[in-house]
Amino acid sequence: MWFLRKKGPSGFSSNSTAEEVTQGIDGSALTAIVTGASSGIGAETARVLALRGVHVITGVRNISAGKQVKEAIIIDVPQAKIDALELDLTSLASVRNFASNYNSLGLPLNLLINNAGIMATPFSLSTDKMELQFATNHVGHFLLTNVLLDTMKRTACQSRKEGRIVNDEGVEITGNSLHPGAIATNLFRQHSIISDDRVTAFAPNLYR
Repeated sequence: MWFLRKKGPSGFSSNSTAEEVTQGIDGSALTAIVTGASSGIGAETARVLALRGVHVITGVRNISAGKQVKEAIIIDVPQAKIDALELDLTSLASVRNFASNYNSLGLPLNLLINNAGIMATPFSLSTDKMELQFATNHVGHFLLTNVLLDTMKRTACQSRKEGRIVNDEGVEITGNSLHPGAIATNLFRQHSIISDDRVTAFAPNLYR
């Protein structure tokens, strides 16, 4: 049981690290996008993916902070393939611009990790006149996934490797209540055009 830190059938527990879980995995043929990778779980996710050979593209609102994380990862993982692109999830125009910039690189896309998010911020509106937290945590990622689906589908067909979309629920105090991350995940599971991709939601407060 995760709350007792006991190992489950996989051999891992909530106390297992990302490095332990990915030990022995060769990701050199994979390309991943990680949003919110300028700190916290996002930065560590980017680091471990790079450690396993994945080409990582970080989507960050503060490009300067993103470049600092990139430099830190390269120091830790000299062979890392990692790049930072600007992505402001509070702006639908920025989301579309990020997807356009990514696609212009001609890269495949095997893994999309929707990690960025904010919580308990003072009430304010996004540039698109939506409540800021809802715009960032839900609408921005929902649009991002939609505009990148064709790239993921094409990659899955060409590589014959199932794509993965991972949504960070970020449940925290609300426990296992209904969360936009879970809603988006279930909606994408029903989407007729993602038969070659797997969509998963995870709650980071249950893991270390």
